Amino acid sequence: MVVVLVIVAMIIAMVVMAAMGVTLMAFPMALAVALTMAWFKPERYHRVLTYSGTYVDLRNGPDAPHGAWEYLEHFIPDNPAKPLRVWMEVAQNDIGADTGSSNRRNWVIANQRMAAVMKAKGYHYQFVYAKNAGHVDAKVINQTLPQALEYLWKGYPIQK
Repeated sequence: MVVVLVIVAMIIAMVVMAAMGVTLMAFPMALAVALTMAWFKPERYHRVLTYSGTYVDLRNGPDAPHGAWEYLEHFIPDNPAKPLRVWMEVAQNDIGADTGSSNRRNWVIANQRMAAVMKAKGYHYQFVYAKNAGHVDAKVINQTLPQALEYLWKGYPIQK
Protein backbone atom coordinates (compact mmCIF):
# COMPACT_ATOMS: atom_id res chain seq x y z
CA MET A 1 0.00 0.00 0.00
CA VAL A 2 2.82 2.42 0.87
CA VAL A 3 4.52 1.79 -2.49
CA VAL A 4 1.26 2.54 -4.31
CA LEU A 5 0.89 5.80 -2.39
CA VAL A 6 4.44 6.79 -3.24
CA ILE A 7 3.85 6.06 -6.93
CA VAL A 8 0.61 8.07 -6.88
CA ALA A 9 2.42 10.93 -5.12
CA MET A 10 5.13 10.87 -7.78
CA ILE A 11 2.59 10.91 -10.61
CA ILE A 12 0.75 13.82 -9.02
CA ALA A 13 4.06 15.61 -8.56
CA MET A 14 4.93 15.16 -12.24
CA VAL A 15 1.57 16.58 -13.31
CA VAL A 16 2.03 19.55 -10.99
CA MET A 17 5.58 20.06 -12.25
CA ALA A 18 4.36 20.20 -15.80
CA ALA A 19 1.65 22.70 -14.91
CA MET A 20 3.51 25.01 -12.52
CA GLY A 21 7.25 24.71 -12.85
CA VAL A 22 10.06 22.26 -12.45
CA THR A 23 11.39 20.16 -9.57
CA LEU A 24 14.68 18.33 -9.71
CA MET A 25 14.68 15.02 -7.89
CA ALA A 26 17.93 13.17 -7.68
CA PHE A 27 19.44 10.18 -6.04
CA PRO A 28 23.12 10.09 -5.07
CA MET A 29 25.30 10.59 -8.12
CA ALA A 30 22.80 12.73 -10.02
CA LEU A 31 22.40 15.05 -7.04
CA ALA A 32 25.40 17.17 -7.90
CA VAL A 33 23.98 17.59 -11.39
CA ALA A 34 20.51 18.50 -10.07
CA LEU A 35 21.93 21.01 -7.60
CA THR A 36 24.19 22.45 -10.30
CA MET A 37 21.23 22.90 -12.64
CA ALA A 38 19.30 24.73 -9.92
CA TRP A 39 22.33 26.76 -8.84
CA PHE A 40 23.18 28.04 -12.30
CA LYS A 41 19.60 28.27 -13.66
CA PRO A 42 17.44 29.23 -10.64
CA GLU A 43 14.99 31.03 -12.93
CA ARG A 44 14.15 27.62 -14.39
CA TYR A 45 14.85 25.11 -11.59
CA HIS A 46 13.60 26.17 -8.17
CA ARG A 47 13.25 22.98 -6.17
CA VAL A 48 15.69 20.18 -5.42
CA LEU A 49 14.84 16.92 -3.61
CA THR A 50 17.74 14.70 -2.57
CA TYR A 51 18.28 11.42 -0.79
CA SER A 52 21.84 10.76 0.41
CA GLY A 53 23.06 13.89 -1.31
CA THR A 54 26.45 13.59 -2.96
CA TYR A 55 27.87 16.90 -1.67
CA VAL A 56 31.30 15.25 -1.61
CA ASP A 57 34.53 15.40 -3.60
CA LEU A 58 34.03 12.77 -6.29
CA ARG A 59 34.58 14.76 -9.47
CA ASN A 60 36.42 18.02 -9.68
CA GLY A 61 37.62 20.60 -12.15
CA PRO A 62 39.27 24.00 -12.28
CA ASP A 63 36.16 25.82 -11.01
CA ALA A 64 35.46 23.20 -8.33
CA PRO A 65 38.71 21.64 -7.10
CA HIS A 66 36.82 19.82 -4.32
CA GLY A 67 33.90 18.67 -6.45
CA ALA A 68 30.41 19.15 -5.02
CA TRP A 69 31.99 19.87 -1.60
CA GLU A 70 32.55 23.35 -3.10
CA TYR A 71 28.83 24.08 -2.68
CA LEU A 72 29.08 23.93 1.10
CA GLU A 73 32.61 25.29 1.24
CA HIS A 74 32.44 28.22 -1.19
CA PHE A 75 29.59 28.43 -3.70
CA ILE A 76 26.72 28.89 -1.23
CA PRO A 77 28.56 30.77 1.56
CA ASP A 78 30.31 33.18 -0.81
CA ASN A 79 27.32 34.11 -3.01
CA PRO A 80 23.94 35.77 -2.51
CA ALA A 81 21.10 33.35 -1.73
CA LYS A 82 19.17 32.06 -4.73
CA PRO A 83 15.38 31.49 -4.94
CA LEU A 84 15.60 27.75 -4.26
CA ARG A 85 13.70 25.36 -2.02
CA VAL A 86 15.68 22.25 -1.08
CA TRP A 87 14.60 19.08 0.71
CA MET A 88 17.43 16.73 1.65
CA GLU A 89 17.95 13.53 3.57
CA VAL A 90 21.01 11.69 4.77
CA ALA A 91 21.17 8.41 6.70
CA GLN A 92 23.03 7.64 9.89
CA ASN A 93 24.87 4.78 8.14
CA ASP A 94 25.38 6.54 4.83
CA ILE A 95 28.56 6.28 2.75
CA GLY A 96 31.67 7.29 4.63
CA ALA A 97 29.79 7.69 7.93
CA ASP A 98 32.70 6.17 9.83
CA THR A 99 35.36 8.44 8.27
CA GLY A 100 36.38 11.99 9.05
CA SER A 101 35.76 15.01 6.86
CA SER A 102 39.36 15.58 5.77
CA ASN A 103 38.95 13.52 2.59
CA ARG A 104 35.61 15.24 1.79
CA ARG A 105 33.89 11.89 1.21
CA ASN A 106 31.64 11.53 4.24
CA TRP A 107 28.01 11.86 3.09
CA VAL A 108 26.70 12.49 6.61
CA ILE A 109 29.11 15.33 7.38
CA ALA A 110 28.63 16.83 3.91
CA ASN A 111 24.83 16.88 4.24
CA GLN A 112 24.95 18.25 7.79
CA ARG A 113 27.29 21.02 6.66
CA MET A 114 25.11 21.74 3.63
CA ALA A 115 22.10 22.16 5.94
CA ALA A 116 24.10 24.51 8.18
CA VAL A 117 25.25 26.61 5.22
CA MET A 118 21.72 26.82 3.85
CA LYS A 119 20.40 27.88 7.25
CA ALA A 120 23.08 30.55 7.57
CA LYS A 121 22.18 31.97 4.15
CA GLY A 122 18.43 31.92 4.82
CA TYR A 123 17.51 29.31 2.23
CA HIS A 124 14.16 27.52 2.19
CA TYR A 125 15.32 24.02 3.07
CA GLN A 126 14.37 20.98 5.09
CA PHE A 127 16.92 18.48 6.35
CA VAL A 128 16.05 14.95 7.47
CA TYR A 129 18.55 12.76 9.34
CA ALA A 130 17.39 9.13 9.16
CA LYS A 131 18.55 7.12 12.17
CA ASN A 132 19.41 3.44 11.73
CA ALA A 133 19.15 3.78 7.94
CA GLY A 134 21.59 3.33 5.08
CA HIS A 135 22.44 4.98 1.77
CA VAL A 136 19.26 5.79 -0.22
CA ASP A 137 17.23 3.60 2.10
CA ALA A 138 13.93 2.48 0.51
CA LYS A 139 12.10 2.52 3.85
CA VAL A 140 13.10 6.15 4.40
CA ILE A 141 11.99 7.10 0.89
CA ASN A 142 8.63 5.36 1.35
CA GLN A 143 8.08 7.23 4.62
CA THR A 144 9.23 10.67 3.53
CA LEU A 145 8.60 11.20 -0.19
CA PRO A 146 4.99 12.44 0.05
CA GLN A 147 5.90 15.00 2.73
CA ALA A 148 9.04 15.99 0.81
CA LEU A 149 6.99 16.74 -2.30
CA GLU A 150 4.47 18.72 -0.25
CA TYR A 151 7.29 20.77 1.26
CA LEU A 152 8.88 21.50 -2.10
CA TRP A 153 5.64 22.80 -3.59
CA LYS A 154 4.50 24.77 -0.54
CA GLY A 155 4.10 28.45 -1.37
CA TYR A 156 4.72 28.25 -5.09
CA PRO A 157 6.41 30.36 -6.33
CA ILE A 158 9.09 31.06 -3.74
CA GLN A 159 8.91 34.57 -2.38
CA LYS A 160 12.11 36.07 -1.00
